Amino acid sequence: MDIRKDSIDSGNAFDWGKASYDYAKYRDIYPDLIYKTLLDNKIGVNGQRILDIGTGTGVLPRNMYKFGASWVGADISDNQIAQAKEMSAAADTKIDYCVSSAEDLPFEDNSFDVITAFQCYWYFDHSVTAPLFSKLLKSGGKVLLLLMNWLPHEDDIASKSEELVLKYNPEWSGAGETFHPLRLPDEYLEYFDIQNADEFRLPVHFTRESWNGRIKACRGIGASSLTDEQKAQWEEEHLKMLSGCPQEFDIAHYAAYVILKKK
Repeated sequence: MDIRKDSIDSGNAFDWGKASYDYAKYRDIYPDLIYKTLLDNKIGVNGQRILDIGTGTGVLPRNMYKFGASWVGADISDNQIAQAKEMSAAADTKIDYCVSSAEDLPFEDNSFDVITAFQCYWYFDHSVTAPLFSKLLKSGGKVLLLLMNWLPHEDDIASKSEELVLKYNPEWSGAGETFHPLRLPDEYLEYFDIQNADEFRLPVHFTRESWNGRIKACRGIGASSLTDEQKAQWEEEHLKMLSGCPQEFDIAHYAAYVILKKK
């Protein structure tokens, strides 16, 4: 399904379904510190019912399943949900999934203890999702928004990889990230109080293959409207660039999150 937003990639269409295979193979990369952060904030624990929006291939619920919460994953892409169902079944995790945008979630009011949104909240229409999330949550329910991005100004491999993405897709707006707090859209403050917020640096380990796959599965390449030929040419150049790198390496990243509590 094509998605367009004026503030993203100059309004050019992108479709995460195009990247689902590589997304499933290469984007299960959250370090243990991310999951520890959730548990330290009492998110994902036994007894909670959690809705993961923009779940993609189900990375978050699949990795948090062992801690006892009941998870539901929603994503706008049917290809992503198909991968999520397949991978969850293979991991013997009982997670429910549905195809839905964040603005049209098919659940009753007061259905969840927690709503999570990793790497996706900037796609939402916040004027719709802020009141909707409040309705879907039980009294005292929480919303967790989290991002994790590489830092091209602090990492040479990340910088050179970004340059190559921009060579093929100059309208990609995902480049140039810097360390900063998560910028909470104002719409949520009418319905929620900020309970906690933090940001921290963390290394993420890759091989040449897995880093190539991670970049291939990003919005600028895999989910973009580039032709298959252009994507193949990009990959050839990226692998050539990576041939001069160690076989394994860490890429500098940072994570930032905000936890909101329903008023």
